[in-house]
Amino acid sequence: MLSTSLKTAILVAIFIYFVILVLLLKQKRLALRYTLLWMFSGLLMLLVTIFPQILEGVTRLLGIQLLSNALFAILFFCVLMILISLTSIISKQNESIKQLVQHTALMEKRIRAIEEKDERL
Repeated sequence: MLSTSLKTAILVAIFIYFVILVLLLKQKRLALRYTLLWMFSGLLMLLVTIFPQILEGVTRLLGIQLLSNALFAILFFCVLMILISLTSIISKQNESIKQLVQHTALMEKRIRAIEEKDERL
């Protein structure tokens, strides 16, 4: 069970976390679709802080003996999901960049061909 002062400190930290997310979103430094996963993680932290019995239930369900190990496993899972999401985003952007470079190269080739044709005339 969390002490009142620890619970208060965690709630303040989660509030600051959400404020930072909203500010980054407002400043357009984070896109909404990327922020949703971070918001989900924050809500999960908030739920576990307000209702620690959720963590106890998950601990029993998974057969983990210590609450701290279950918390570590949940946090590891959240970080893993964020990493997978970011990897997916990067992969899509790399493919887009590759296609843009190829398109630009073709356009440059066409422009050069047109310029050479004009020079001959």
